[in-house]
Formats: sequence, C-alpha cells, structure tokens
Amino acid sequence: MPIVKIIEVIASSEKSFDDAVKNAVAETSKTIRNIDSVWVQDMKAHVKDGQITTYGVNCKISFRVEE
Repeated sequence: MPIVKIIEVIASSEKSFDDAVKNAVAETSKTIRNIDSVWVQDMKAHVKDGQITTYGVNCKISFRVEE
C-alpha cells in the first residue's frame, strides 16, 4: 500500500491565481516526484494603486513516497 505525504507551499504569479497554482506544482516537481494532487487552501492578491499586482496561493501538494 503506498504512503502519501503532504507538503505546504506558497507560490505567486503576476498573471492569475491559476498561473500561481501552476507555478507551485512546477517548482515543487523540480525536487519532488510522484505528485498526485494539489489543494488550494488560500488565495490572496496584492494591490497597488487600485490594481492587482500579484496573485498568491497557499497550496497543499500530495505525493506518493517511493518504497
């Protein structure tokens, strides 16, 4: 039976929340293999002069631990 581990990561994007989630998975996959899923726990946006400048997400990423 496989063991699944969960880590929490924070990522951002200047484009969108969707892009921030993609950045979280892309960066995590550089050092973690067997990623199964990503759960977006929180979202926030930074605002400057009435415009959104950065989209941020707090994600939990799950992956299978190799035997």
